Amino acid sequence: MNKENKSKLESLLKKVANKCDLKICSLNIQTNQNPIVVKIIIKKTNGDDISLEDCALLNTPASEEIENSNLLNCSYVLEISSQGVSDELTSERDFKTFKGFPVNVQLNQKNSKKKFLNGLLYEKSKDFLAINIKGKITKIPFDEVLKISLCTLKD
Repeated sequence: MNKENKSKLESLLKKVANKCDLKICSLNIQTNQNPIVVKIIIKKTNGDDISLEDCALLNTPASEEIENSNLLNCSYVLEISSQGVSDELTSERDFKTFKGFPVNVQLNQKNSKKKFLNGLLYEKSKDFLAINIKGKITKIPFDEVLKISLCTLKD
């Protein structure tokens, strides 16, 4: 499938997903498989978790749209799934859920010579992130934080 047809198909499928209050995060067409595999990764427009029912809800209208478009003139397998769990913490919910878990904090190095800090997630406020590093609470201003990810601690 060429880029133009993939783009057309993605545009059609995004409209279908939008009617189901879903958003397509990615569309991957694996033409090296027999039959071809069409993988659609979705998320809810309101940010809620994706359920199996949400994937099933999109399955029939997406299949019908693919068939009606005549952009894929061969047999295919349609796979619809969620983004899965990311190790990067971004939402307030993430910070509440993973309080006490080991995190890796990537710093922008404006005011610090360190590039990373590892510790246990202690607290997040609007101004800073606090992590427990070997029993000592360290507060890091958010303007110094690039990324916060779950990790495993090493001694």
